[in-house]
Amino acid sequence: MKKVITISSALPTALAMPATLLPAALAAQAPKPQAEKRYNIIHIMTDDHSYQTISAYGGRFAKIAPTPNIDRLAREGMIFMRGYVENSISTPSRAALITGKYSHINGQTTLSGGYIPDQPCFPQMLQAAGYQTAVVGKWHIKVDPYGFDYWKVLREQGHYYNPQFKSSNSGGEYVQQVGYATEIITSDALTWLDGRDRSKPFCLLLHHKAPHRNWMPGPGYLNLYEDVTMPEPANLFDDYHTRGSAAHTQDMSVEHTMTLGADLKVAQLQDDKNNNLSDEFARMTVEQRAAWDAVYGPRNEAFLAANLAGRELVRWKYQSYIKDYLRIIKSVDDQIGRVLDYLDRNGLTQNTLVVYTSDQGFYMGEHGWFDKRFMYEESFRTPIIARLPGVVKAGSRCEALVQNIDFAPTYLDMAGAVVPSDMCGVSWRPLFARAGAAPAGWRDELYYHYYDYPAVHMVRKHDGVSTRDYKLIHFYGPGEGKGRDLDEWELYDLRRDPSEMRNVYSDPRYAAIVADLRARLDAQRKKNGVTEY
Repeated sequence: MKKVITISSALPTALAMPATLLPAALAAQAPKPQAEKRYNIIHIMTDDHSYQTISAYGGRFAKIAPTPNIDRLAREGMIFMRGYVENSISTPSRAALITGKYSHINGQTTLSGGYIPDQPCFPQMLQAAGYQTAVVGKWHIKVDPYGFDYWKVLREQGHYYNPQFKSSNSGGEYVQQVGYATEIITSDALTWLDGRDRSKPFCLLLHHKAPHRNWMPGPGYLNLYEDVTMPEPANLFDDYHTRGSAAHTQDMSVEHTMTLGADLKVAQLQDDKNNNLSDEFARMTVEQRAAWDAVYGPRNEAFLAANLAGRELVRWKYQSYIKDYLRIIKSVDDQIGRVLDYLDRNGLTQNTLVVYTSDQGFYMGEHGWFDKRFMYEESFRTPIIARLPGVVKAGSRCEALVQNIDFAPTYLDMAGAVVPSDMCGVSWRPLFARAGAAPAGWRDELYYHYYDYPAVHMVRKHDGVSTRDYKLIHFYGPGEGKGRDLDEWELYDLRRDPSEMRNVYSDPRYAAIVADLRARLDAQRKKNGVTEY
């Protein structure tokens, strides 16, 4: 089996870290002095999974491409209808998860780096409170995992076929495994559960690569939905006529950005400069490649013969993209079924909080886009579903505003551990206790901030606040290349315009709303110590 040697991060794992080096805040973590259950925790997170493609949320794919196992969690637990992220991009989202803090506080504002090493994270605190902890799958932070008794993580973004993993016992090496990433990660997570210390409660972070670009379905799913025409979003051909510069200058459109070769698997047209289709093929076994070519070969020949152009080409690209994406989601859902069956067989269902989420939302052709980054709803909003029998009411629906900075305080609270006062998020325990109804004093706005410009997809820096009814966005910062300096504002009336097609910032009828939201935004910046905007 192939091994790839890499230089390990200088940050030690929590197991190797002397107690004297642990932050003082961590040393104070201990179970609360109360006689209550200490629940197991499983946090299942996918990468770029849109709420639009989970049938429990409804939407245009619900009947065509159902997700029965994720739906089971919703049926037996709580579905959050207003779950959001604080920065819609992978690595910052993962840093927010483990620290409970905004990007500018934990340091991970962009994909490329900045995470502050050694800062306290909730897995460390659970360890100190007597939990056994593990992370399996995608990590994607520029330090080795810490705070875990066991970890096994993909190299960077990871690959779908025959991926490489580094673990807490691999001696700093990446080791390639034969198989499909979603299935391997699930199997490894279940193996860890089988071998855990059963005298302790556990917390498992089960993090999938799927359905991240470039959307390569597994061997058993290549022909799924082949004869189905997927419904288009109404704004697939959005012209952004009321929006500002950022929507016009992005580089994440199905029409212009999505490649026929690397993204849509037309091997005859691949451009090795743009993505890694050749590398993916090189990773495949002979059997895997034969299965792939048997399906994609005829499909590509038919496409090339059609010689499509204009809107017909965009529509073909959309169909190809969505079908590959939904094939991957089907494999994710099947693997979640394996996890739920394991919990049932091993008597763990009743005492285990299972949360399903994504690291952010994703565009399924809305506004003509794929990817994320913007504060517009499809990327800002993320799916969140939680199940804990006897604590979370089955079939409950939560309309309260929640955010990914809330995961850490929620898990600490459910474990009976102290929630540090410097965490930015809040525990969802009151929402669980009230079947999703928000208690008095619950937040009525969310703060968002995206920093990663100039970078892939060229989405401009912006921050903003969102309430249940309105969203205010401020695009700012110097331009690069042909871009111009920005200081632009957008306002959306989410009640009347849920698809965010009409910017009403300059409409005098919304002047009072603008004034209120600008005051709220200024207050959020001041409260959270934001200096860039």
